[in-house]
Amino acid sequence: MNATPSSRPIVSAAELAEALAGPRPPVLLDVRYRLGGPHGRPDYDAGHIPGAVFVHLDAELAGTPGERGRHPLPDPAEFGAVMRRAGVSADRPVVAYDGDKGWGAARVWWLLRWTGHADVRVLDGGLGAWRGPLETSAPEPEPGDFVPRPGGLPLLTADTAGEFARSGLLLDARAGERYRGEVEPIDAVAGHIPGAASAPTTENLDAEGRFLAAEALTARFTALGAAEPGTEVGVYCGSGVSGAQQALALELAGFVPALYAGSWSEWSRDPARPVATGAERG
Repeated sequence: MNATPSSRPIVSAAELAEALAGPRPPVLLDVRYRLGGPHGRPDYDAGHIPGAVFVHLDAELAGTPGERGRHPLPDPAEFGAVMRRAGVSADRPVVAYDGDKGWGAARVWWLLRWTGHADVRVLDGGLGAWRGPLETSAPEPEPGDFVPRPGGLPLLTADTAGEFARSGLLLDARAGERYRGEVEPIDAVAGHIPGAASAPTTENLDAEGRFLAAEALTARFTALGAAEPGTEVGVYCGSGVSGAQQALALELAGFVPALYAGSWSEWSRDPARPVATGAERG
């Protein structure tokens, strides 16, 4: 399925600097996040792009961990309140950035798109690509008016993800060794959803941490079967964070993916759900 986004989901550092100097600057969201590590507030306080508002991924972009996984979708009303406090309005562009691999920034990009915001982009290359000044003081933005309306992007559940792996193309965005079940550093069970194909997010980026050109991404996902006639594409990861980065890469490549937000951390909690190991899709 081909995408028809209103604008590219990424923006270069030069384009961002120009937009910030223009008459309608975007809302800036700093979503620095480390898998399994401390959140990025200390890094934000040490230096961030002027005007950026810090958003805490675990506390503000996810619900309470539990049966729905480690990073379940936040309550839409609570998410909307967080975005309004950050200055997000329905008619104002938003740019999100992080410091590593685009995971945190893509999480808020996906959530805003899913809840109906039409103009959201991720800074390509993250903070490392920024060549402008940094500041240490936190801004106090005027409250925005954004009201979430879920349903703007396709979403999979545990029940539909298993069926999707059989009827469509379900991509596993985790590292290959986790997909194969050789290691599992976080969740209780190792392996992958039967029928899913391995597609690590690291292969979406170049050596400098920027997304590959759209043509290269299209070739990558086409080789995995995404362009087969009638094929719908879905993606999951460990807990729905890196999977959002994969969803962004798929959109760059021209596809409209469905995200399984609960991902492996939800799937593997239920012993009745099947688990595959090894390099084959199962």
